[in-house]
Amino acid sequence: MSEAATARTADDGPLAIICGGGSLPFAVADAVGKRGRRVVLFAIRGWADPQRVASYRHHWAAVGQFGWFCRLARQEGCRDVVFIGSMVRPAIWHIRPDFKTLRLLPRIYGIFRGGDDHLLKGVAAIFEEHGFHLLGAHAVAPEILMPEGTLGRERPGERDRSDIAKGLALLNASSPFDVGQAVVVADARVLAIEAAEGTDRMLARIAELRQSGRIAVASGRGVLVKAAKRGQDRRVDLPSIGPQTVEGAARAGLAGIAVVAGSTIVAEPERISATADRERLFVLGVRDQTAEQ
Repeated sequence: MSEAATARTADDGPLAIICGGGSLPFAVADAVGKRGRRVVLFAIRGWADPQRVASYRHHWAAVGQFGWFCRLARQEGCRDVVFIGSMVRPAIWHIRPDFKTLRLLPRIYGIFRGGDDHLLKGVAAIFEEHGFHLLGAHAVAPEILMPEGTLGRERPGERDRSDIAKGLALLNASSPFDVGQAVVVADARVLAIEAAEGTDRMLARIAELRQSGRIAVASGRGVLVKAAKRGQDRRVDLPSIGPQTVEGAARAGLAGIAVVAGSTIVAEPERISATADRERLFVLGVRDQTAEQ
């Protein structure tokens, strides 16, 4: 069944959206609402935007209040759950557990020992064992996925396409190590691999290296490449880009951004197009050739 065909309707009951930072939770909520399905935001304190959350039916919580979520989600009639929005992985000692979470702490310690995909798969398993059905945001709002082709006017050249191919091959090869979802390649040279700092800070690091003379590649060369890891649980952690990503790539002196079409979430595509045109960067959705081999 296609992802579009799995998009849920009002007949499936309210949708719980566990809401991190950024604009994506609201884009998903609006898309689901337009299909006639009620949504309830479970907003994470310190991450979700309070002003925007206030426009929706919502509840607030801190990381680690799993029992609280179970109780309120059931009261709201929510069976299906979507995780969406930015968050920095918390340290285990930053979790504020309620009683149910305290009972799960030995297991939680175990799932914290590993990469992000290992952690998120463990969290997903806990939710499903308690009767919830985890869905990818793209399953309930398929329009948020990057299409094949470009957003905006700019197009990649042959040198850029060579860098994109190398970036995709590198991300495919590093998938078993559960590292990051992004690399920067310029003139066939790998300039950065995303790790715990995230995409925005990786791009800021490239900008600093250019300013200090550590990167001699001319400005206007190089591509940010993003792709999901092989075997990744796509319900909880697809790569994403937004206008801020384009601005970061521009400050880093790159020629553009390439992501895998159909498996990358795009926040505010109109703003991305406008920002890319202003900065004269390309934003390209490509087929992942390495995944097809």
